[in-house]
Amino acid sequence: MRLLLMSDTHIPLRARELPEQLLAELPLADVVLHAGDWVDTATLDLLEHRGRRLVGVYGNNDGDALRARLPEIAYAELGGLRFGVVHETGPARGREARCAARFPGLDVLVFGHSHIPWDSTAATGLRLLNPGSPTDRRRQPHCTYLTASAADGVLTDVVLHRLPPR
Repeated sequence: MRLLLMSDTHIPLRARELPEQLLAELPLADVVLHAGDWVDTATLDLLEHRGRRLVGVYGNNDGDALRARLPEIAYAELGGLRFGVVHETGPARGREARCAARFPGLDVLVFGHSHIPWDSTAATGLRLLNPGSPTDRRRQPHCTYLTASAADGVLTDVVLHRLPPR
């Protein structure tokens, strides 16, 4: 199962549209995971219509229209793994222990908010992934997103994709 992970798209505030490289990944993905801060409903509509399956949440910058359509936390079993998606996880310091305690039944937690790519594993085995942002690099050198594969209870091929400058 091929996964496409993104967060913090902030359209139209930080970009007019999703980057072409990211859009080219949509037909290849079995599931798209979006960890919030969409800002507009058009991006949600696009991913729902062009993707095979979407697992998404709202973020702190998402208004009532998005909050009416998306949960604060989403759960899905994908490729034999228990995934959770949430926007905010708090400060980097102590993140693994805090998330492992908050989400004890998960194998993978996808989160956003910071725009900083993150890949770590808690002592409990919980894998934490932040794909960064494909549209707003903030203090990072590149805008980013992640792809991965999930099968038979194993997450493999986790790749951070760096987008060219706009």
